[in-house]
Amino acid sequence: MLESSEKLNNQAIRLAAKGQFPEAIACLKRAITMENQNYLLWFNLAVTYRDAGELAAARKAMECAYRMNPYDDEVIETLANLCYAMHCYDDAKAYSAAGLLHNPDNPRIWNTVGVVYFNESDYISASEAFEHAITLNPYYYDAMFNLRDTYEELGNKAGYEECAERLKNLKPGDEQ
Repeated sequence: MLESSEKLNNQAIRLAAKGQFPEAIACLKRAITMENQNYLLWFNLAVTYRDAGELAAARKAMECAYRMNPYDDEVIETLANLCYAMHCYDDAKAYSAAGLLHNPDNPRIWNTVGVVYFNESDYISASEAFEHAITLNPYYYDAMFNLRDTYEELGNKAGYEECAERLKNLKPGDEQ
């Protein structure tokens, strides 16, 4: 059987799904030696490192994917979330800003920006980002949940109650 980057990538996905991260990482690294300019291989490597708990390696691999394709919303969002998870809030905001420059209508990136601001206790900026995400997608559960919590921090009872009421009609994971 001939080894190909596609077969190695598929094998890595199956291995990672079973929690066999070292083996999945090895497959992806081998695939990258065959096709090192394929940003999706770098993306998958980064996600696998992330799922294995190796955030620094995940960020490094995702930055490779980003350099190859700085316009892929999923790459940008994942990179910003990795930076956030590593408490590199300025980097998370910078990648999010780059993503919004390219696609200002991405509610997930707006939500990520809001999460970063919330964790910096900048609740006004957080609420603006979450409101933007909700304006773009009123069914986005995570953004509505985050906006509710932000309104609570701001003492905005009416906003909190409105979000709480709207959340009753949404389910976690909803983005429709």
